[in-house]
Amino acid sequence: MAQTITDIESNRGIKKEGPAPPPSGANIAHPRLSSKSWALSVLGVGAILAFCYFAEEPLAVILVSMLIAFVLDPIADVFIRMRMPRTFAAGAAVILTCAALAGLTYFGINKVSGLLEELPKHSVEIKQDFVKVSRKAQNIADLSPAQEKGTVKVQQTTSWTDLLSRGFGSVSEIVLAASFVPFLVFFMLTWQEHARKATLGLVASENRRAAYVTMGLISGMIRNFMVGNLVIGLIIGVLSTVIFGFLHIPYFYFAGFVSGFLSLVPYLGVLIALLPPIFLGIGQLTVAKIVWIVLAVFSLHVISINLLYPKILGSRLRLNPLTVTLALLLWGWLWGAVGLILAVPITAGMKIIFDHVEPLKPVGAWLGGDQPPNGDAH
Repeated sequence: MAQTITDIESNRGIKKEGPAPPPSGANIAHPRLSSKSWALSVLGVGAILAFCYFAEEPLAVILVSMLIAFVLDPIADVFIRMRMPRTFAAGAAVILTCAALAGLTYFGINKVSGLLEELPKHSVEIKQDFVKVSRKAQNIADLSPAQEKGTVKVQQTTSWTDLLSRGFGSVSEIVLAASFVPFLVFFMLTWQEHARKATLGLVASENRRAAYVTMGLISGMIRNFMVGNLVIGLIIGVLSTVIFGFLHIPYFYFAGFVSGFLSLVPYLGVLIALLPPIFLGIGQLTVAKIVWIVLAVFSLHVISINLLYPKILGSRLRLNPLTVTLALLLWGWLWGAVGLILAVPITAGMKIIFDHVEPLKPVGAWLGGDQPPNGDAH
C-alpha cells in the first residue's frame, strides 16, 4: 500500500511549517475577493451592459413578448379547459389580442382624425395663444445675462426627446420589430413546457429544485406585474374619465383611459398623461380648466404611486425605492423609453435570481428591503 505524503513526512521526521489545521467544528472565515476577482467581475458586468446596449432591439422584442405571453397564458388555459389543443388555444389567444388592439387603434385614429378636422375652426384662437406664449418667452430671454452682455451662448445637448426616441428608430424598424412579437408570443405559449424542462436540463441536478422554484417565482412576478399595472391603469382611467367628463373635454372617455395608462410610465408619466386631455381640448380649454386638468392628473398620479402601487404591486416586487430609481436610470440610459417600461420587471427578476444563488444573496438583499414581507427569508 502506497504511503501518503503526510505519512512519509512524519516517518522522516520532517516538520511541516505553517499554521496548524483548525479544530473540527471551528468557523472558517471565507477569504476576501482578490483584486483580480474584482477586476474580472467588473469586466463581466461591463460585457453584459455592452451586450445589452448593442443588442437592444432583439432583447427588447424578446422581453416584451415574454411579458405579453405571461398575460395571455391564463386566456390560453381557458381554451385548453374547453378541450382545445394547446396550439389552437395559443393561436386563439394571440388572434383575439391582436384583434382587440387593432380595434382600439382604429377607434383612436378615428377620434384623432375627427379632432384634426375640427382644428381649422379654432386656428385663430390657437395662433393667438401661441403668440402670447412666444412673446412671454421672448421677454424672459431678453432679460437673461447672456443677452445683456451682448453674447450668445450655444450649447448642444441631448434633449429628453432624443433620449426617449432611443430604442424606437425609424418607422420601418418599429414595424419590423413589432411583427416578430405575435409569433414569439405564440411559440412561447405553445412551447412553454418544453422550454421549462430544457432550461432545467441546463442546470446541475443538485440545483434543479432551486432553479425550478426561481422560475416559478419569476413567472408569478411577471404575471402579477402585468395584471397589476392593467388594474391600476383601469382604475386611473375610470377616475380620469369621470373628471374629464365634468370638465366637458371633447372625447373625454377616450382621453381619460389614454391618460390613465400613460400615467403608468415611470417618472415621465405625469407629464405625458397631460397631453391627451389638453390636445383634445385645444380651442375649448380655458386657463381654469387647464389648471384643473393639471391638478387632476398630478393627484391621480400621486395616488397611484403612493397608494395603488404599494397595495397591488409593492409586496410582490420587493424592490426598495432606491433600487427602482437606479434601475430606471440605467435601463432608460441603455434602451430609452423601452428601458423605462422594462426596468422594473427586469430588476425584479434579477433580484429573484440573486436571492436563490448563494454568492449573490447579498446583492439580492441590497436590491430589496431590510427583510422580505411577512418575515420570510430565503
